[in-house]
Amino acid sequence: MDGMDNTQIIRNLKEVVKPNVSDVLAQVYGALVEKGYNPINQIVGYIMSGDPTYITSHKNARSLIMKVERDEILEELMAAYIDSRLS
Repeated sequence: MDGMDNTQIIRNLKEVVKPNVSDVLAQVYGALVEKGYNPINQIVGYIMSGDPTYITSHKNARSLIMKVERDEILEELMAAYIDSRLS
């Protein structure tokens, strides 16, 4: 049996491809607005606590936001804020 001596690495494509943070935030924001929530308060609550129940499951928003790290979300938000101030 050729090849059975070697270690095989199997990667799930969903794990390899990281979602775009700004796209995730836009989709989550839209889902929160559609459900009548204050999206700023809900996203801040999620970032501060790590509790995914701050984010609605509507349109798969909760699953989406959990695919990116909270520090990456904060970095994206800070970069957008700084860019808007310097432009």
